Amino acid sequence: MTNFPQIGPGWTLFLDRDGVINERIFDNYVLDWSAFRFTEGLLDSASKIGAAFDHVIVVTNQQCVAKGLLSQPALDAIHEKMCWQLNEAGLTIDLVLAATEFRNGQPQRRKPAPQMALEAQQIYPSIDFSKSIMVGDTNTDIQFGQRLGMYTIRIESQEIVKETPDLSLSKLADLSLYL
Repeated sequence: MTNFPQIGPGWTLFLDRDGVINERIFDNYVLDWSAFRFTEGLLDSASKIGAAFDHVIVVTNQQCVAKGLLSQPALDAIHEKMCWQLNEAGLTIDLVLAATEFRNGQPQRRKPAPQMALEAQQIYPSIDFSKSIMVGDTNTDIQFGQRLGMYTIRIESQEIVKETPDLSLSKLADLSLYL
């Protein structure tokens, strides 16, 4: 890709969770840690990816909480273990933000709405969306990044995506080839 940015100081990486950090379970949810599987090669490339960005923020839609399939504490426990293992591999997650309401629920934090990115920017005022990359595997992930002026990367899967990202990769680990 010719217009992929030169990553340097001040860059932020926004990551979707399911299908990007962990293997997505289509037509279901990751409801406990035993179902969580990191995507291929991520732990091996984690330190290179982590070293390239000032901040790494996870923004994930998790309506399984609103559906009563998973409690907020159980979701938090999954995220704590995920962050711990990524940190051990060299990729520090600064913040995990989860939109747990129903699709079209209130408050509307779910992607593609920009609220989670704006919350992250309130916590880390140095975040500049023009120096940010959003990595996801769905239309809403790409729309989220585009609405905020971020570079977008689509992780290819069986999900049908109509939005055009700046770059498509087969897995998040491949981002290390561009850093």
